Amino acid sequence: MTSTLEQLRAGQLAGTQRLALACGLTEFPREIFDLSDTLEILDLSGNALSSLPDDLPRLTNLHTIFCSNNQFTELPEILGQCTQLSMVGFKANRIRKVSGASLPPKLRWLILTDNQVETLPPEIGNCTRLQKLMLAGNQLRTLPVELAACTRLELIRLAANQLAELPVWVASLPRLSWLAYAGNPFNKRLEADAMTDTPVAHIPWQALDLQHRLGEGASGVIHRAAYPAAHDDARPVAVKLFKGAVTSDGLPHCEMAACIAAGAHPNLIPVLGKVKDHPTGVHGLVMELIDPQLRNLAGPPSLASCTRDIYDLDTRFDLASALSVAQGIASAAWHLHEQGIMHGDLYAHNILHGGQGHALMGDFGAASFYAADDQALAPALQRLEVRAFGCLLEELIERCNVQASAQSSMAMLTNLKDSCLSEQAADRPLFGEIVNTLSALRDSHLNEPTSA
Repeated sequence: MTSTLEQLRAGQLAGTQRLALACGLTEFPREIFDLSDTLEILDLSGNALSSLPDDLPRLTNLHTIFCSNNQFTELPEILGQCTQLSMVGFKANRIRKVSGASLPPKLRWLILTDNQVETLPPEIGNCTRLQKLMLAGNQLRTLPVELAACTRLELIRLAANQLAELPVWVASLPRLSWLAYAGNPFNKRLEADAMTDTPVAHIPWQALDLQHRLGEGASGVIHRAAYPAAHDDARPVAVKLFKGAVTSDGLPHCEMAACIAAGAHPNLIPVLGKVKDHPTGVHGLVMELIDPQLRNLAGPPSLASCTRDIYDLDTRFDLASALSVAQGIASAAWHLHEQGIMHGDLYAHNILHGGQGHALMGDFGAASFYAADDQALAPALQRLEVRAFGCLLEELIERCNVQASAQSSMAMLTNLKDSCLSEQAADRPLFGEIVNTLSALRDSHLNEPTSA
């Protein structure tokens, strides 16, 4: 909840652990230091700040700071002296310079999305606790090789930069599970080819009867619609209209290209066509309207969980349903990689399910293309995403109700999970092998005797 400057100055926020101020600030309010004994999370997003005070380390308990949508031109060096600071978010500023001195020693999560950063300092290799690095929408031309020392990195967003290549060592990071790099020069030809080479229907805007809004994400707004409009046989569809701006994951037009190029699969939401002749030129997709009973498998990560999804406390699965979800998602991922597409965001919060095991994988906002016939890169990127699948398997296993008679199947599933999570990327199975293993496991489980 956002507080007011008046409340802060009146001493009404004494003892607070989390403070959010968005009131056109041009200077850091000194009264914030009155909260130094308790303040842990400081959110100054949506102001007009360009600097932080030199005595910021007086906030000795501060572990999270957000200063998005301000006017910073460099990442403040004083952040590096905040000994407990682990999460730093400076999205949508004007930052060009990031010095090694600005990186806190306990940094786990760095958000610099939508800035003008041209280089990262080699000192980033000293951030050995770093798990999440959000750099989409900058001007990076290279990545420092020292970043390879950040062996705890699990998620990297590099989309919409100026990278001439994807460094080989990136795919070898032992825990990297979620990677997005669309919209860089080295990848633009593949993205363009996907849009021109994949046959897709063009659906005139006038043929759509747009109805109520179903939802909104970072890249666009989804509406329910009828198609064809004013026809007795009109069918309900979903229409996603893209916003056009860079997101934390990448660029909307890259997402649209991936959705189209993905093609048909039982565990993907079918794309019916592209919107044509929108009155303001907005890009859009027409998709099958999914069953409203389907729900997200989990919620997105929290500040505390960093890279792992948050499930409802009462979420449980029987083994048959867990195996069905796992096999469906593995099959969809295999299909995507056969097309040279890495989903980039294989998470439970991007999976819809109806409780009986059927699952749909959605949200292609972080999808990236690669040459499927590249003998080195293709398997490396697939094994990277296999680790994300291993995280999903781990979460399903943790929430499984397993009868004594099914312990053998559970042991085999656990072994598969361990293989997928191996920190030796080359030891992980590919998705084809995973699908075959899960299929055999499902058959075996069906033949297991049930407990009385």
